[in-house]
Amino acid sequence: MGDIIRIRAGMANEYFNFRQFTIRQGRSAFKVGTDAVLLGAAADIAGAERILDVGSGTGILAIMAAQRSQANITAIEPHEGSFADAAVNISSCPWAGRITLLNSRLQDFSLVDNKFDLIITNPPYFSDSLKSPDPGKNAARHNVTLTGNDLLEGAARLLAEGGTIQLIMPRTEGNVFIAEAASFGFYCNRIIKIRPLPSSEVKRLIMKFSRSRTMLHEEFLTIEHGPRHEFTSEYMDLTKDFYLKF
Repeated sequence: MGDIIRIRAGMANEYFNFRQFTIRQGRSAFKVGTDAVLLGAAADIAGAERILDVGSGTGILAIMAAQRSQANITAIEPHEGSFADAAVNISSCPWAGRITLLNSRLQDFSLVDNKFDLIITNPPYFSDSLKSPDPGKNAARHNVTLTGNDLLEGAARLLAEGGTIQLIMPRTEGNVFIAEAASFGFYCNRIIKIRPLPSSEVKRLIMKFSRSRTMLHEEFLTIEHGPRHEFTSEYMDLTKDFYLKF
């Protein structure tokens, strides 16, 4: 996905080392980026016993959720190259026994057990921007394979009554999604507004939706406080259990 700050990956961009796991990404449509790490670290997963990671990519969100919880996690990924990388990453992480990976689109996925307490996703979101010549990147970055309606229809089918949807989007697309979600009976009750710098406009929204209307809780998170890679204490505190450099 597109990111606020690009993360410099390992040798030839083939892998990225975290504190407790490694993400291999040579075949993936999109590499490890700040958006996924932010969502994986900030999502409210307290009490979730069954989590669905939609469009898992390299598997990073599923692995981060497993590190932060005792939940059983199902990760679905339709892109063959990304699925292949995710299979390696998940099988080699310390929590592989709690993660099931399936090569599937959300639209084709059906329950074989109880409904999920949480759906987490870093979805495609650039609906109007120019397409890449790489069809894999198009599928990962543009909403050609998973629209907002697809995601919300899936949530309506797969979420337990008290379950939540949590995702990260650019500000404009996020505000559109909030309106779309209300038409499906899902209401935004938490937003983390993310700025690259203190002087920057909000670039990303991490949003939490449920079927219950509650008072909206808003927070702000700034990633860097000045020169490149001089990170704020709040960003380092959020991600310190994952990044080696913190």
